[in-house]
Amino acid sequence: MSVDDVGFMKEALVLARQAEEAGEVPVGAVLVWENGVIGRGANRPIAACDPTAHAEMEALREGARRLGNYRLPGTTLYVTLEPCIMCAGAIIHARVRRLVFAAADPKTGAAGSVFDVFASGRVNHMVAVEGGLLADESASLLRSFFRARRMAK
Repeated sequence: MSVDDVGFMKEALVLARQAEEAGEVPVGAVLVWENGVIGRGANRPIAACDPTAHAEMEALREGARRLGNYRLPGTTLYVTLEPCIMCAGAIIHARVRRLVFAAADPKTGAAGSVFDVFASGRVNHMVAVEGGLLADESASLLRSFFRARRMAK
């Protein structure tokens, strides 16, 4: 992992905090192409009344609009939580080159925790996957969010 990787993940963590402030699960994503950010996303399924409004999906949508193409070859997606199956599928279909995630998701993770969609060898595009970058910071943010929700009940 490079210094740039850390910087992009820190930007994704800022977006995760914004999602938390909006009452959403704190997940953020940044899509990078040619060392510049072309897409950003913060979780917003509640606000959007849209089950597909995950941070990854938001970043992919913005990046596709900016590039004018639904294919995103040569891009890297940084996300603060291991993607779910839906997001993993979208990452593959978009032809993202590389995925970097922070915290593993032991309940719905599809990059090695529960499933490993990327390593199945049965998909038509291979994505390089790296996990664990700033994992402690991301996991701490998620734990405090869910702890506060449990206490509020």
